[in-house]
Amino acid sequence: MTEMDPSKKVADRYLKREVLGEGTYGVVYKAIDTKTGQTVAIKKIRLGKQKEGINFTALREIKLLKELKDPNIIELIDAFPHKGNLHLVFEFMETDLEAVIRDRNIFLSPADIKSYIQMTLKGLAFCHKKWVLHRDMKPNNLLIGPNGQLKLADFGLARIFGSPDRKFTHQVFARWYRAPELLFGTKQYGSGVDVWAAACIFAELLLRRPFLQGTSDIDQLGKIFAAFGTPTSSQWPDMVYLPDYVEYQYVPAPPLRSLFPMASDDALDLLSKMFTYDPKVRISVQQALEHRYFSSAPPPTDPPKLPRPNPKSRVSDYNPQEGPTVLSPPRKSRRVMPDRDRFEGNSDQAEKVDDRVGERQAVGDIAGKNEQVPMSIDFSIFGSKPLSRPTINSFRMSLVLACRNRLSMDQASKGLSHHLGLSSRSIVQTFFLNK
Repeated sequence: MTEMDPSKKVADRYLKREVLGEGTYGVVYKAIDTKTGQTVAIKKIRLGKQKEGINFTALREIKLLKELKDPNIIELIDAFPHKGNLHLVFEFMETDLEAVIRDRNIFLSPADIKSYIQMTLKGLAFCHKKWVLHRDMKPNNLLIGPNGQLKLADFGLARIFGSPDRKFTHQVFARWYRAPELLFGTKQYGSGVDVWAAACIFAELLLRRPFLQGTSDIDQLGKIFAAFGTPTSSQWPDMVYLPDYVEYQYVPAPPLRSLFPMASDDALDLLSKMFTYDPKVRISVQQALEHRYFSSAPPPTDPPKLPRPNPKSRVSDYNPQEGPTVLSPPRKSRRVMPDRDRFEGNSDQAEKVDDRVGERQAVGDIAGKNEQVPMSIDFSIFGSKPLSRPTINSFRMSLVLACRNRLSMDQASKGLSHHLGLSSRSIVQTFFLNK
């Protein structure tokens, strides 16, 4: 009798239940480990044709998660191939921070907010201690387990940093969480980009909605400068030397208290240090954890006592014709506006820049987005429609389509050549003559 294939033997150990989410690279299932009785989440990654080999994103995620063992980082339990697919077995997490922020039935006290952001920074601090940049920090990548513990997840864009001459792509993070140096096109950066994204998450916890909702990279910079004032050369000396630097009209900074009226003085002080323009001066994650905000009253809520969405209320939204409700841990959640589907670009350029990093997307829909909550600047112009979550490369396609509809060929080619680094003639041939 022939011996059973080892990969099949491992696969038979896990009993798959319902689908939790689906993304670019595969599907996430809820499953039971028949050996231990533990509930797990299995991410099945499609490998494609054999000649293409395994995708590097999955390899990086496996490698990094095997090294990053911390209470605030998702645990990779197992990894095995089966039927031409790669399966990653993770600990099961009930929900994510985005679901907590969006749930209008949940009241987040100052102590709750302090606990969530403290766990976020602890996980990030461990990454930076191991010289790892996450590069995709946002609320739906912060998963929450049955005991209330928050953990960083989705390390597909993570990279080792620390080499002084190493260059990275600036097309990382979802746009709303992207630091200004990335929006200005820098290819040499460090842990400050994760700190800025963590500050955006902190602000989102305080406001109960995304803080800076730019519709393009240029608009995102405008939102940042409207919130914190246009940076001066004394605030950020290296700004004018960045590859995509564009001068903005000077706007003075409004009082931070006007943007976050319910925040404590200590919270505002920490936010101001995390939102510092110059990445060389921006506070580190470890310094943020040592800030007086975390030692002052009230103390952070114990994780098991933190409020979380009621699973029953989410399951009740199930529509048999539309398929199962996406629960955690999903690949991603993307807000979709009715007429914006055509604006979704492809990931060809980003893949060429940084070892073929692809976009990660899954369609999601969050209820209660239009309810009245304390807002930051300029949110009223968006009306009642929720914005679509930005993707890493959506700016490129949205700019092309806008140029087709509103600009002459000559104007569009000049604008695109500035942003995409191509000649005016190649712009016209590529985007207008060959459409």
